[in-house]
Amino acid sequence: MPNKEQGLRELYIYELKDLYSAENQLVKALPKLAKAASSDELRQGFEEHLEQTKEQVQRLEQIFEQLDESPKGKKCAGMEGLVKEGAEVMTEDFEDAVMDSALIGAAQRVEHYEIAAYGTVRTFAEILGENEHVSLLEQTLEEEKETDQKLNQIAEQINAEAHQASEELEGQEEEEAPARRGNKRTKRAA
Repeated sequence: MPNKEQGLRELYIYELKDLYSAENQLVKALPKLAKAASSDELRQGFEEHLEQTKEQVQRLEQIFEQLDESPKGKKCAGMEGLVKEGAEVMTEDFEDAVMDSALIGAAQRVEHYEIAAYGTVRTFAEILGENEHVSLLEQTLEEEKETDQKLNQIAEQINAEAHQASEELEGQEEEEAPARRGNKRTKRAA
């Protein structure tokens, strides 16, 4: 973290390094999310966002080049935690649509984190008079907002499917419960 002797430019660079780390973590995580998705639309959305994320990394590299700074040297703990949560949900034994709903939830937490972070650095760039950076950061910010909206649209259908599948499963369990109780009585009587 920048020390108290440093100013807004140092904080700006610090936050950009954090975002650079975050985006690179996503480049590694998105293929895993795509593989875990059962919905073709969701899988395609993750794959498209992977390509977009690679472009966002390039934009950040362009900003670092203009600043004559290295993008390395900072690990984004926030994204690390979000990626870890997403990985954990993939180990659960959820039915296909329920798993897709969980993946969407994990992805939306990532998008909201990125929206907040890009909004912050864009504001810093405006204050610092880095107009070209503002444009690059605004482009990424808009892409993150669009991705969040796409996830919302996909979620509407998938969440409904997940709910329907859950209700069907509960109905099957209720039908099987009396039979299981009957078997217990039979065993005790024998």
